[in-house]
Amino acid sequence: MTANADLLAATLAETMALHERVRQADPRPVLDAAAAIVAALRGGGKLLACGNGGSAADAQHVAAELVGRFNRERVALAAVALTTDTSVLTSLANDYAYDRVFARQIEALGREGDVALGISTSGASANVVAALDAARARGLRTIAMTGRDGGAVGRAAEIHVNVPSESTPRVQEVHRTLLHVICDVVERAFAS
Repeated sequence: MTANADLLAATLAETMALHERVRQADPRPVLDAAAAIVAALRGGGKLLACGNGGSAADAQHVAAELVGRFNRERVALAAVALTTDTSVLTSLANDYAYDRVFARQIEALGREGDVALGISTSGASANVVAALDAARARGLRTIAMTGRDGGAVGRAAEIHVNVPSESTPRVQEVHRTLLHVICDVVERAFAS
C-alpha cells in the first residue's frame, strides 16, 4: 500500500468508528431536533440555520434540502441559511461586530414558533452562541449541533446534538449524516 492508500484507510476507519459511537449514543437529541423542526413547519414557522466555514456550508445544505427536496416530492419547506447574503453579513460585521452577524438576522427574521439551528464543530463560535441567545429571547426553539464537548454553543441551546470528537473533519462528516437523518424525518412528515 502507498502512503495515500494508508491515509484513505485510516480516515475511513476513523469516520466509521465515530459514526458507530454516535449510532450507539442516545438518539433523542437528533429525534427531538427533527420533531422541533416538523412542529415549527407545521405551525407556519421556519428553520433559521447558521454556522461558520464548513458549518456554514452545512447550514446552507440543510436549507437547500428542505426548500427543495431530500428524497421525495412534497411541499416546499421554509428554511433559511443565515450564511448566504454577503451584503448582510459584511454590513453587520462592519457596523456591529462579527459576533452579531447571525443574531441580528434572527432579530430581523425570527418569530416565535420558528427554530434556530446553530452548527459549530468546536462548540465555541461566539456568533453562533449570540444567535441562539437572540433566538431564545424571541421565543424560538433552539438546536445546537456541535463537536468536542459542545462548549458554549451546546449550553446555549434547548436541544443539543453533540458529536464527541476533537477532529473537525470527522465531526463535519457525522454532522452531515445527522443532518441527512433530520431532513429525512422532516420530509417524511410532509410527503404525500
